[in-house]
Amino acid sequence: MFRFVQWELAGLLGPRDGRYVVRPRAVEGPEHVLVIASCGGTVRRVRGRRPRGLASVSASPEAPLTRATVIEARPSPSRTEADAWLAQAAGREAGPTVNAALDVLNRAIHGHRVAAADPYIAEVARDRPLVTRVGFGTGEQVADGRWELARELAPVPAALRERREATLQPQERLAALLGGRDAVLACEELALRGRLDFDCGRGREGTLQSHLALESARLELAAWRQISGMDDRLADLEGRRASVAAAAGAALAGGIDDETRTTALAALERVEAALRARSAASGF
Repeated sequence: MFRFVQWELAGLLGPRDGRYVVRPRAVEGPEHVLVIASCGGTVRRVRGRRPRGLASVSASPEAPLTRATVIEARPSPSRTEADAWLAQAAGREAGPTVNAALDVLNRAIHGHRVAAADPYIAEVARDRPLVTRVGFGTGEQVADGRWELARELAPVPAALRERREATLQPQERLAALLGGRDAVLACEELALRGRLDFDCGRGREGTLQSHLALESARLELAAWRQISGMDDRLADLEGRRASVAAAAGAALAGGIDDETRTTALAALERVEAALRARSAASGF
C-alpha cells in the first residue's frame, strides 16, 4: 500500500500531465512520485464515502481541473500500518502531512517556472485546493489517481488570512494604489518574494531577497520617519545591514547554515513589521 496526499485544484499548475520521480539528489533513491493530471470540468462534490475511485467531474469545459497526487515512494509494510498512518494523517497529523506533501508539489511548480522561464507560474497555497485528501492504495491505483481508502480533509480555516486582511485593510490600500494616492514600494515586493522563498524552503533565495528588501526599505521608508516608532525601526534595520550582507554573501557563495538563515529571516520580519506600521499609519 502506497500512501499519498492528493489535491483537486481549479486551473492548471504549469507542469504537464505525467508522473515525476522526486529525489533529494541524483545519487539517492526516489522519495516521492508526483502525478499530475488535468481534465476539463469542475468537481461535483459527493457526500459520503466514495468507492475506490475518482471524484465525479462534470462535463463543463470552461473550468479546467487539475488533480495532483504526491505518493510516497516506499510502501507501507502492511495494511495495518497503512490504516494507522491514515488515522493520524487525517487527524492530528493532518497539517504536517499535507504541508510536507505540498512542499513536494511546490518544488515541481518552482522547477517548471525556472525551466520554462515563465515568471507567471505560482506555487500553491494550502487553502487554494478545492479538495484535499489523504489515503493509500496499490501502486496501480495511486498512479491513476485512485485509492483503496482515502479521507477528505476539512478546508483550511481562513481565519488567519481574514485576521491579517482586517489588520492591513487591503481593499482600502488597493483603492489607493489604483487611484494614484499611493504607490507600491520596491521593498514591499522584495519582502513578499523573500517570504515566499523562505516558506517554500528556498533559504538561499530568501536570504538574498531579505538583503535587497532591507537595503531598499531603509531608504524608501525614510519618507515616513514622522510615523511614531519609525525612527527606531529604521535604526534597527540599519544595525542589521552588516550581518544580513554577510548572510547574502554566504548565500551567493553557495549555501547557508541555520544561523545565517535565522539572521536573514529575522531581518525580513523587521522589514515586514515596518511596512505594516507604514500602512497602518496611512489608514490602510
